[in-house]
Amino acid sequence: MATPSIALAGNNAKSAVIDILNARLADAIDLSLIIKQAHWNLKGREFIAIHEMLDLFRAAVDTHVDTIAERVAQLDGIALGTSQVVARSSKLEPYPTEIRRIEDHLRALADRYALLANQVRQDIDATEEAGDADAADILTAFSRELDKDLWFIKSHLE
Repeated sequence: MATPSIALAGNNAKSAVIDILNARLADAIDLSLIIKQAHWNLKGREFIAIHEMLDLFRAAVDTHVDTIAERVAQLDGIALGTSQVVARSSKLEPYPTEIRRIEDHLRALADRYALLANQVRQDIDATEEAGDADAADILTAFSRELDKDLWFIKSHLE
């Protein structure tokens, strides 16, 4: 017996949602790796607080990575999360690997969080228009997390 697939407004709609989710999957995996890059290389008086905060941020992003990838699979797509795909597909700017100061890391993280949060908000609308309320809900949860974490990051820069 064949496994029923999730029906959207049509194959084009499903394909569009899969493409959107895979694009955000690449960005989210990239952000996860970027967070770890910052976490490992922080230097400054608030080291332990920021180091531990970034661990929490990484765990949260990884949860959303898994949820996004699983939605792609539920739609009968292929979740694209290899390092090669991420390197080729991520819309995030390359992270500077020479920085050490906490403030420099937080500014670099804030830029990438803001870019991704804005893109995710656009994708919420696009997945809703395609008729996939579940994908829109997944992206809404991701958007809330990105906005919250960005607020924490910016609060350390004030």
